[in-house]
Amino acid sequence: MSVQPDHVPAPPQPPAPTAAAQLITRIRSHHRAAQWEPAFERDWAKALEDSRTTYTLTPLHEVVRTWQMRLDTAPAVEAFAASGLDDEDGVDLEQVLGARE
Repeated sequence: MSVQPDHVPAPPQPPAPTAAAQLITRIRSHHRAAQWEPAFERDWAKALEDSRTTYTLTPLHEVVRTWQMRLDTAPAVEAFAASGLDDEDGVDLEQVLGARE
């Protein structure tokens, strides 16, 4: 008999159908829009292509979740950077959010 987990964690809720549109609006209103909008568009295009080949919306949902986290944490990151504290012992963002492909 093989050991099976007692429960399987529920997958995260998919973003709302309008989440990507709301996200691009948030990105465009941010003071870093000139840098972030092309990056989001690149990530979205890659996820869209991945979705077309895999027939799943998961890559698109991951892009939305990742960018929502980035925008939600941007004020704290900017405040830390502006504080002038030493950040040499920091954690790489990819360790927190996962590697981007």
